[in-house]
Amino acid sequence: MNSASCWSSWGGSSPTRRPAILLGVDIGGTKVALRAEAPDGRAHETTFTWPAAGTHAADLAALRTHAEAVTAGAGRAPTAVGVAVPATVDGDGRVTAWPTRPHWTGLDLAAALHGIFPAAEVCWADDADLAALAEARAADCADLVYAGVGTGIGGGIVLDGRMLPGPGRGSCELGHLIVDRDGVLCDCGRRGCVQAEASGPATLRRAAAARGAQVAFADLRDGFAEGAAWAVGAVDAGCDALAAALVGVAELVRPTALVVGGGFATGIPGYVERVAAHAARLARPGHPVAPVRPALLGGRSSLYGAVLAARDGLGGVRQRRR
Repeated sequence: MNSASCWSSWGGSSPTRRPAILLGVDIGGTKVALRAEAPDGRAHETTFTWPAAGTHAADLAALRTHAEAVTAGAGRAPTAVGVAVPATVDGDGRVTAWPTRPHWTGLDLAAALHGIFPAAEVCWADDADLAALAEARAADCADLVYAGVGTGIGGGIVLDGRMLPGPGRGSCELGHLIVDRDGVLCDCGRRGCVQAEASGPATLRRAAAARGAQVAFADLRDGFAEGAAWAVGAVDAGCDALAAALVGVAELVRPTALVVGGGFATGIPGYVERVAAHAARLARPGHPVAPVRPALLGGRSSLYGAVLAARDGLGGVRQRRR
């Protein structure tokens, strides 16, 4: 669960009358993407890989450096920052779990972001929740379920144009829906989570076992395109598990569309179509499955969602930092 929050360092009711400099930050398990938008419409983007040191101090120093670099073109620091976070963050802004980067556990994220952006209003929320919101805005679709397939699997629900369950009430943990009670051990400690069955690393491990050799992403992509049995089987099993999770959520919320994005899914041509085929087979009489389609924003949905958070806020709790 990742609580959404906002805080402002300004004391007045109106933070600034100067044109806003917006910064979106998409924090991932292996890399970070940043997008700065200036009032004149110019946008600057950068991406960096986390340093090898494996400490939150090194990570935060790298984030500060790249944030300063990407906003340099605007001539000043950002006035509003939106952060997409894959870690579990409690209501006080402290990281309680992040298996991909365990050294962040216990980090006071609110204080850390305040230290990096002392003159900005900062909002943060689950990366997949923000991705779902960005996809809903891009498609002008008020009701959808989003799944982002990458290092992990994130999920987001938008109903009536709003994220569910909503700011301050946790996130949509689609990646930890159990699709096989006797399945692979997930890094959360349970077995058979869709993340353990269908994430990028899970699919690569399955492909390597079938091939009998190490498999890089490019090998999997090319092997899938060429119809190699080891690649097709590995991808198909993940798509089947993801389809089961999406259809299960759709039974509860009745979305207009099921959207699949994330860097891993976007990087394999035909991936979303295979998820759609598996989902269609799970339809029951009188209850057709909502259309499954690729993310309009590709692997950048969370980044654009972070910019939306900077622009519009999230309606979360505002905490004064002095």
